Amino acid sequence: MLARIVVLVSALFLWTGSVAAAEFEDWMREFRAEAQGRGITTATLDGALNGISLIPRVVELDRKQPEFTLTYTQYRDRVVPLSRIKKGRSKLAENRALLQEIGSKIGVQPRFIVALWGIETDFGRVTGGFKVVPALVTLAYDGRRSAYFRKELHNALRILNEGHITPGAMVGSWAGAMGQCQFMPSSFLAHAIDYNGDGRRDIWTTREDVFASAANYLAKSGWRADQTWGREVRLPDNFDRAMADLKVRKPISGWQALGVRRADGTDLPSRQLSASIVLPEKGKMSPAYMVYSNYRTILKWNRSTYFALAVGLLSDGIGAQ
Repeated sequence: MLARIVVLVSALFLWTGSVAAAEFEDWMREFRAEAQGRGITTATLDGALNGISLIPRVVELDRKQPEFTLTYTQYRDRVVPLSRIKKGRSKLAENRALLQEIGSKIGVQPRFIVALWGIETDFGRVTGGFKVVPALVTLAYDGRRSAYFRKELHNALRILNEGHITPGAMVGSWAGAMGQCQFMPSSFLAHAIDYNGDGRRDIWTTREDVFASAANYLAKSGWRADQTWGREVRLPDNFDRAMADLKVRKPISGWQALGVRRADGTDLPSRQLSASIVLPEKGKMSPAYMVYSNYRTILKWNRSTYFALAVGLLSDGIGAQ
């Protein structure tokens, strides 16, 4: 009887696996036909999709909830340590001529380009260990956010079809963020630049393209080259917490009149930029930041308050030479 049960269970697993494999093959056939209808060549589809299999680890990472949440201070200390500031200064000096050229042409200060580069991939060192197409196929097939990732998969195939990269070299995060500036395929198509003129927009290995693409993203998102991002400030004891909201904007003089000062206690700048107050630590009045238009632009890159503040602080550290 036990032997018979083992045989039946084994047969069930084989049958279930066969059904799942058949369903995936049907999905893939449908997707390939859809991609061909969008102009993707058979050669590109074969090179990208033949022999492809789902990646269970990608599904696991997509569903995994963080075991704990970092406080802002913990995040800041982890993402903007002195070692990264020093490395950023070195990278700025190493690439100064190129960064100044790109910054001048596109309208973004070099220190912000380097800061984004540093936070996204540790200046190109950590770009992700997943092949983008299999990862996106997995997420598009999985079902939880299939519509979004199906669009990104189509975008990835378009990038391959245009010859910017090969399937094997198209690597990134488990969610499909690619290259040294971690663009999703849609961001690549909208913002990546072939700055060195070799016919490819290469955000994986070509620094000219990496820097120009990051700068172009910011510029197209509303960056102001004549402004910084913001600064840490000191709030008065009677400050109304409801005023700490991006929806609340005042000229710098308005915040000065309410008792807001620089972090060292001196007066705020006299320039009349529109500014808001941000409190990253829930329930705490410190640290506090007064932020300008460029802070909002950084949020278009990544909607995280922690991320945007870290970019600003790292850029300040890199630029303070």
